[in-house]
Amino acid sequence: MPLVANTSLPSFQRLRDNGQEVLTRERARSQDIRELHVGLLNLMPDAALEATERQFLRLVGSCNRIAQFYVHPFTCDGVPREGLAAEHVAKYYVTFDRIREEGLDALIITGANPIEADLTAEPFWRPLVEVMTWAREVVCSTLYSCLATHAALQAYHGKYREKLPSKRWGVYEHRVTGVQHPLLLDVNTRFDGPHSHVYDMPRHAFEEAGLTVLADSTEAGVYLAVSEDQFRSVYFQGHPEYDINSLFKEFKREVGRFASGQHRDYPPFPEHYFSAEAQAVLRAYEQQLKDARASSRPPPQLPETELEPLLDNTWTDTGKALVNNWLGLVYQLTHTDRRIPFMDHIDPADPLGLRK
Repeated sequence: MPLVANTSLPSFQRLRDNGQEVLTRERARSQDIRELHVGLLNLMPDAALEATERQFLRLVGSCNRIAQFYVHPFTCDGVPREGLAAEHVAKYYVTFDRIREEGLDALIITGANPIEADLTAEPFWRPLVEVMTWAREVVCSTLYSCLATHAALQAYHGKYREKLPSKRWGVYEHRVTGVQHPLLLDVNTRFDGPHSHVYDMPRHAFEEAGLTVLADSTEAGVYLAVSEDQFRSVYFQGHPEYDINSLFKEFKREVGRFASGQHRDYPPFPEHYFSAEAQAVLRAYEQQLKDARASSRPPPQLPETELEPLLDNTWTDTGKALVNNWLGLVYQLTHTDRRIPFMDHIDPADPLGLRK
């Protein structure tokens, strides 16, 4: 069932324009269909704020459960906002106080742009831990993405991310680990998934914390893991929400830093992402850019219109299946008349009954 445009958030219209069904609040109220309320704690920097918002909204809205999905974006202190992004948050995002007062069925916490080597030195650390701790107590399930996964493992399991020798970015092949789990229903045993991070939480850290790794990659490491109870915390180190051009936009930003002299070297390609034809176009552009720099001429424009048709998306179907399965479990485990789960009939240590 579709998303419900419960506010005037512009992303709802953007999704409609792209062909996704989004109900008006009036139409949703006319239907006798159960609601699920999903929080979206968006920690991404200004440049990626709205794109990340749309990406997760799209995944939630692609779920085929018989429910109406109300998504409530919010942010927390310690994430600097300026200009249009600050206006967007002020106008369309709710406060954590309101989230805490009204409750949620599920929560998604996005990644963030890492600034400090020590996560506890990040300005958003304490506010983030406050949200995570609240969610662990009263929200049915929380989906952690990228840096949020690292933060949760450090805060609650004493496991620390490791800085990689160089940025890991690209589209990598993953395999499910053989664990039977409802999150993996209709998911291929081998699938692609994007990664983009400079820090890594290695597999042994997840396992030492008592977590279950559900999918990983020999090149990119852990993609998906779950908490000891097999459901209340779902950890992504990859990015199933990425658009087809998300990595391209990251590459473009890196090229811009090279063109402006901020970076000495032309950036490497994201791994397994650009086709041979796209790489040939980019190699030719690299030479044009270097020639322009050598002769003090303005840099040529990146040939985006030529490159975009050469990009392939090989991960979104898997991402949709995983989020669909996750929200399906939330649907089964939450009450129909209240949003505080795990009351009388559910064992919080084993909500899925996998240990019976």
